[in-house]
Amino acid sequence: MTPPPPPPRPVTSPTPATADDVQLLRDALGPLRDREQVAARLLEASATHSFDPDGELDWDTPFEDGKWFWPPELISLYGTPLWERMSEERRMDLARHESASLASLGIWFEIILMQLLVRHIYDKPVTSNHVRYALTEIADECRHSMMFARLIQRGGTPSYPVPRRYHQLARVLKTVSTTPGSFAATLLGEEILDWMQRLTFPDERVQPLVRGVTRIHVIEESRHVRYAREELRRQMVTAPRWEREFTRLSCGQAAKVFSVCFVNPRVYEDIGLDPREAVAQVRASGHRREVMRSGAKRLTDFLDDIGVLRGPGRRMWQASGLLA
Repeated sequence: MTPPPPPPRPVTSPTPATADDVQLLRDALGPLRDREQVAARLLEASATHSFDPDGELDWDTPFEDGKWFWPPELISLYGTPLWERMSEERRMDLARHESASLASLGIWFEIILMQLLVRHIYDKPVTSNHVRYALTEIADECRHSMMFARLIQRGGTPSYPVPRRYHQLARVLKTVSTTPGSFAATLLGEEILDWMQRLTFPDERVQPLVRGVTRIHVIEESRHVRYAREELRRQMVTAPRWEREFTRLSCGQAAKVFSVCFVNPRVYEDIGLDPREAVAQVRASGHRREVMRSGAKRLTDFLDDIGVLRGPGRRMWQASGLLA
């Protein structure tokens, strides 16, 4: 006699999430987004809105007389007694050299960023969207660095490397950086310059080539910021406590270094100013302090929300002048 078939197995609902699971999926800003879905959307945006600066920009058109290389309000000496004594011609020359200095700073930082991204994906699945987007971002940063270098050459100024002590300190920071520390430093380097460039590319007082360079950078960097923010949120929830604490300290140190490197004394020397006097006036400038804090505010609000700006690290941010 044939035995009756076994009864159907009951349909079971998924195991309910534990309190720990829920904690891993949320932070102070709400639910964490799926890493692969975020990367997939960023890859789609990259396919639609990526640029080749060599072909996109007109590098051969002469610069226009009477136009700036950087908005005057964003120039380090703006509003200082030294600025008031300078002729309009010298102010514009300062803008040209300071634009080259910021482009040099951008190249330095993007080379660091590319190394941090390579370290981040070294142990990740190579076919994942997350790794594919990191490689896409590295390709973006390569083009940006070449674009900035070409702008420096086109402007007829020297390049302005950061002082050697900061160059060497960055070598240490990028070597010992934790994963969340890497993404916090990424945002530090990207968001302040991005804020300045968002004011620059629509400004008709500025040279068209400079506006074109900043426009490309802003569009492509918006994706990089999204990638770094989402990953930093995840890391600050999932990383062990020691790593989160180390990240707070390393990020505070990076803020101090980065804020100093925004002003290169060689710029003042190259246009015939006393670099000591110029640096002292920049440090005393309320306008410059407000510019830097405004440029960093969106970032510092975000870092504060996700728990990066705590303890000694927060005091280091305040010492950098980027946080009130």
